Amino acid sequence: MKTFELRIGPLTRRLPIMPINATTAIASFVLLGDAELTDYAAQALAQRVPAEFDYFVTLESKGILLAQELSRVTDHPQFVVLRKTVKDYMVAPLTVPVTAITTSAPQRLVLDGTDADRLVAKRVVIVDDVISSGGSLASAKALLERAGATVVSQMAILAEGEAASRDDIEFLAELPLFSR
Repeated sequence: MKTFELRIGPLTRRLPIMPINATTAIASFVLLGDAELTDYAAQALAQRVPAEFDYFVTLESKGILLAQELSRVTDHPQFVVLRKTVKDYMVAPLTVPVTAITTSAPQRLVLDGTDADRLVAKRVVIVDDVISSGGSLASAKALLERAGATVVSQMAILAEGEAASRDDIEFLAELPLFSR
C-alpha cells in the first residue's frame, strides 16, 4: 500500500493513500485515537486563536477531540459540536446540507436549538481536523451565521489540496491530493 509521510512540527505519521473516486486519492488522516498529535495540534493552534472569541465550534466527529483540547488549553470551558443527524433530545434544531470530498452520500449539519440560543451575538472559532474542498466549512459557517454567531476564525490541523492556498483559514500543515 502506498503511503504519505506527514510531518507536523516534531511529529511524523505515515498515512495510507486511499482512493475516494475514479480520479482522486487522499492520504487518510484519522485524528481519533492519536492523543499525542491532538495535544501538539491544540498547543500549536492555540497560538493562532484570536484574542477575542467566545466559543470553539467543531463538526462531528473527528474535530471533537481537537475542540476539547483547544478549549482546555485556552481556558474556554465549553465548546459546541455541529452534529450530522438530528437527535431526539434536540430542541428546535437548525440544519443545512453539506457536501464533503470524503463522503459520497448527501449529508447535513445540525445545530441544537439550545446551542443556537447560546451562540446569538457570540464570536466563534470553527475548528476541524482537515479542510479540503471547503464544503463542510462553508456549511458550518452558514449555519452559525443563521444562528446569529459571528465566525472570527477558521482553523484546522491540515489543509488538503487547494485549501492550502486559502487565506481565510489557519492550519499547521499541507496535505496533498493524489491522482489515480
